[in-house]
Amino acid sequence: MQKSWSSNKTFWIAFILTVLFVLWGIFGISSLKAAADWSFAFITQQLGWSFMLGVSIFVLVAIYLMVSKVGDIRLGEPDEEPKYTRFEWFSMLFSAGMGIGLVFWSVSEPIWHYIWPSTGAAANATAETSEAAINAMRLSFFHWGIHPWAIYIIVGGSLAYFSYHKGLPMLLSSTLEPIIGEENLDKGWGRFVNILGVYATLFGLATSLGLGAMSIASGLTHLNIIAEASVPIQVGIIAVVTTGAVISTITGIDKGIRWLSKVNVWIMIVLMAFVVILGPTLFILKLFTNTLGQYLQHIVEMSFMSDAIMDNAWLPAWTIFYWAWWIAWAPFVGTFIARVSRGRTIREFVIGALFVPVIVSFVWFAIFGGSGMYTALNGGTELVEAVQQSEAAGFYAALAELPLAKFLILLGTLSVTIFFITSSDSATYVNGMLTSHGDPNPPKNLRVLWGVGEGAIAAILLFSGGLASLQTASVVSGFPFMIVMFFMVYSLLKSLLEERKLKAQGKGKFADETA
Repeated sequence: MQKSWSSNKTFWIAFILTVLFVLWGIFGISSLKAAADWSFAFITQQLGWSFMLGVSIFVLVAIYLMVSKVGDIRLGEPDEEPKYTRFEWFSMLFSAGMGIGLVFWSVSEPIWHYIWPSTGAAANATAETSEAAINAMRLSFFHWGIHPWAIYIIVGGSLAYFSYHKGLPMLLSSTLEPIIGEENLDKGWGRFVNILGVYATLFGLATSLGLGAMSIASGLTHLNIIAEASVPIQVGIIAVVTTGAVISTITGIDKGIRWLSKVNVWIMIVLMAFVVILGPTLFILKLFTNTLGQYLQHIVEMSFMSDAIMDNAWLPAWTIFYWAWWIAWAPFVGTFIARVSRGRTIREFVIGALFVPVIVSFVWFAIFGGSGMYTALNGGTELVEAVQQSEAAGFYAALAELPLAKFLILLGTLSVTIFFITSSDSATYVNGMLTSHGDPNPPKNLRVLWGVGEGAIAAILLFSGGLASLQTASVVSGFPFMIVMFFMVYSLLKSLLEERKLKAQGKGKFADETA
């Protein structure tokens, strides 16, 4: 008999902690900001080196899973086929893994690196020069390249293996079964890991919803639908779009997330095609080629930079922040991509999650970031000023420089809106699974509860001015979860190597599986 989610201690602990955090944000926003800022400064300045080293290790592990013989192991039964087509699967991976952030930062991040040159040798580049522009695009590729997806692969691959291949519940704690034992998956240390996952998912997503609301409001401003992107307007957008996300989550993954994700990928394709044709086409093509080469040439150097001598403020503000941010998002994205990856081999899972989304992200940044950079290099001071005033405006300010600007801005705003819905929908499934004993299809009322809660938290913190503190608090959760991820790596490799050994000896449950 299946246990009721309402009797799940993990749910009640996570729910009470969430309420207490929101109350702290409403009635003690000053102390919340102070605590979050102190924690963020300590982690990025004192422990930043551990993020650089840790994420690089995750990349190496992901590559090992892809090229070694353990990549033949199927995430499910030996003869099981994937439920979703590759296009559907990729669409859902991409919508959950990048989504709003890709639109929000695609123009603003390169422009920021252009006016604030980075750490290390590149810090010698003079701001707002051709050298600074090349460096800006390379770093944008780096922050949105294989490193974040390697983080997701560790969590998602581990969970898919232990759940679909070993028959354990869809709980983050299942990835630690070789260490804590199956009897402790929903209590003790297992419960702590699951609650940490709920926290990271809930508050990481609330930040993303806040960014999405800012981006949608900025788009509506450029379309002259609203006069200004004020906080009440942003809160109203959260309320409306969250309602759409709740409706989507009721329909389920197959009718909601899958359909919306496919629609949004096609919108992205159309938007990219228009910008390439209407924008600086030759510049974009050359920039993509040049930046890809720069990325491949400097990837090892960038992966391990810690700036021990120069002590530049750029590194904790950008790369270390990003690595902590991706890790904080890993429980949400990793759990969701595990949920939709049943039936694929480990190798197919890694290739699909490590390279396909990365290539699309590179193309996206080359097109939109390249268009913005072209404007900036040719005297577009208005774009640079717009980014400095609001990162949310950068994407639309770049589109405003092109023919058919209103149409392109409309497509961009629609894309962000759909990303908003799919991200919220995906997170409700994840938190639903983590608080319903690992049920891969959590009850609708539980999904609705988490969906409303996510929107409410984002709205309350926008009103109280605490979105920045919330973002910082989410990043702070990245460090403890990185420690958990190292235990995941140990458990996964230990179990995979033991299984390969049993197969070689013709033993074990999956001894007949094709090696």
